[in-house]
Amino acid sequence: MTTPGSPRYAAPIDDRLRSIQAWQDRFRDPGLTVLLVVQLCLIFLAEPLAAKGLPIARQAGEALVLAVVVIVVILSRNRGAIPLMALGIAAILASFSLGWALSPITISVLRRGGDIVSFAAVIWVVARAVFAPGRITSHRLQGAAVVYLNIATIFSAAFTLIWELSPTAFANFAPPSDDLGEMATMLYFSLTTLTTTGYGDIVPVDPFARGLANLESVLGQFYLAITVARLVTLELAGRRR
Repeated sequence: MTTPGSPRYAAPIDDRLRSIQAWQDRFRDPGLTVLLVVQLCLIFLAEPLAAKGLPIARQAGEALVLAVVVIVVILSRNRGAIPLMALGIAAILASFSLGWALSPITISVLRRGGDIVSFAAVIWVVARAVFAPGRITSHRLQGAAVVYLNIATIFSAAFTLIWELSPTAFANFAPPSDDLGEMATMLYFSLTTLTTTGYGDIVPVDPFARGLANLESVLGQFYLAITVARLVTLELAGRRR
């Protein structure tokens, strides 16, 4: 008599898991490229157009976000990343569906906190794929760019939360017309801070906003240096094999 825990049942399950992991390995590198293209479209095309009030752009942005979620789920081989992303998405959905019963502060914390948690899960999954042992390909370099853009996205959500809790936290920041306009403006500020461009048109005056801006500018420089060093090390190790 055989039981579900016997080797007869375990072998097909193990074979199925190995086949899934092999498929994930084949999709990993091309998936990083697809993820970069999707994120570029989302950040630099869909979100600014949606902030200008084009309904089709908002719908396209939502579709691109869904595509990011699907790709991350496919790439992920870590049990912790998917629940983390699910938690972030649940917080965002709760801020919309329960908005009538929640205070504005609670809505802001749920929405921006959900953004931060969701994109942190993306970084977790992509970074594991980028810095995994093996030869460095162009796909993995593109994955490193995805992590860089996601760092800017996380900080933009944090800046937005600070602004929503303290509207005087930034100087020269005109109140946007809607939520997407707010996020687009803060994403612009986040990218100029991460790259240390610093145009000076938006200035943080709140101590928390200034501290966060300092952290992002330092992190941006350290990320580039550490990423280059790590990828070079992995490439040299791959050639020795």
